[in-house]
Amino acid sequence: MKQLLSFAAVAILFSSCHKADYDTIFKDPNMYCQTVHQLNTVVMGNNFGPIVASRNYLYAAIAGYEVIAAGDSTHYNSLAGQVRGLKPIPRPAAGAPINYGLAAVLAYCKLGEAVTFPEGSMKKYVDSIKALASNHGMSTDMLNASIAYADTVGAAIMAWSKEDRYLETRGAPEYMVKDSIGRWQPTPPAYAPAMEPHWSEIRYLVMDSVRQFMPPPPYKFDVEDKNSPYYKEVKLIQNKVDSLTEEEAWIADFWDDNPFKINVSGHLMFATKKFSPSGHWMGIVGIAAKTTHSDFNTTVMAYAKTSIAMFDAFIQCWNIKYAYATMRPETAINKYFDPNWRPHLQTPPFPEYTCGHCTISASAAEALTSVFGDNLHYKDTTEMEFGIKSRSFTSFREAATETQHSRFYGGIHYKYSTDLSHRMGTEIGDLVVARLKMKKGGSN
Repeated sequence: MKQLLSFAAVAILFSSCHKADYDTIFKDPNMYCQTVHQLNTVVMGNNFGPIVASRNYLYAAIAGYEVIAAGDSTHYNSLAGQVRGLKPIPRPAAGAPINYGLAAVLAYCKLGEAVTFPEGSMKKYVDSIKALASNHGMSTDMLNASIAYADTVGAAIMAWSKEDRYLETRGAPEYMVKDSIGRWQPTPPAYAPAMEPHWSEIRYLVMDSVRQFMPPPPYKFDVEDKNSPYYKEVKLIQNKVDSLTEEEAWIADFWDDNPFKINVSGHLMFATKKFSPSGHWMGIVGIAAKTTHSDFNTTVMAYAKTSIAMFDAFIQCWNIKYAYATMRPETAINKYFDPNWRPHLQTPPFPEYTCGHCTISASAAEALTSVFGDNLHYKDTTEMEFGIKSRSFTSFREAATETQHSRFYGGIHYKYSTDLSHRMGTEIGDLVVARLKMKKGGSN
């Protein structure tokens, strides 16, 4: 149903432009934003966790970016040589009648599907895009040349993606749960196994090492000494969840971004889906592009830079998570204080320290700020399709800070953990911004 709505959205988006030519349509950043939303919907529908989802967005966004970098080499640099392992992308043939907007959209779709999904996941959408081009006056020669270059770039990015150790981690040993003091254990209601315990082995792109950004060790587990830092954190989060204001509950729900929430009603168990944390930030990129009236190429660049920042941030965070394998607040409170206590949000299936959403949100905020500037007022409407009312922000950094608070309000991360995670994410985002030279003659 969601896919059908997306196809309809393409038609509606450009129905008022029925007299416009293809060039107008494929210079419109809304076309690219709609395409990203389509991938977001496919990711959600295929039940991929937030970490794997970040990989889909990454390679799709880089494929789209490499197309526009080739088409506008006066203003944009290729990421080849800037991100780990990416070799020069084949240049377009001299004189080839390529429409780079269409080619960027098609390359994005090709990688978004091919990286993880079964073949054909985005076929109907891609067919609708090709038909849109043809129906608005694009010649057969230009359509074929654009498809061919999208395929060329897509093949290069796909070959590069296969070297990132993703397949190797699929066959890695399962995480062994240790029933020892303070160690992570599966949480209700699904008691799911640990998610992606080998993600720190995935190739990072801009960082020098997964240990480049290391927070101090987590607080020592201690639920007996009322003056210990750990005890105070446990009671702080327990008391907060038990006394949430309406605003705090809204903030927690708005940034929940649980892609696969398990609901239990008697003997019935069913799942509800939403966009993942990285999917939520992909939505924010599109909102920012529309708010600032950015052009097509700037929009494509923003998606790529933000995807890279979040991808490295997830790898860094997952390295910390499984290095310490710390117990979730829900487990500690149930075992030592109140067996009936539940967090406001459902606890995800991986260790507590550090916070993934806090880390990737702070990293994304720095990437976005470098493209669109600070103090950008915008309304985040991403969650409306899931029945959650929108929230307004004065900057990406404000949104990232609110994300930080949301995990504490939700009862799934200790406050000190969210604080440190936000700092780590900011540092990773700063590194991405400093090292990537995507636009020539500019700071972004």
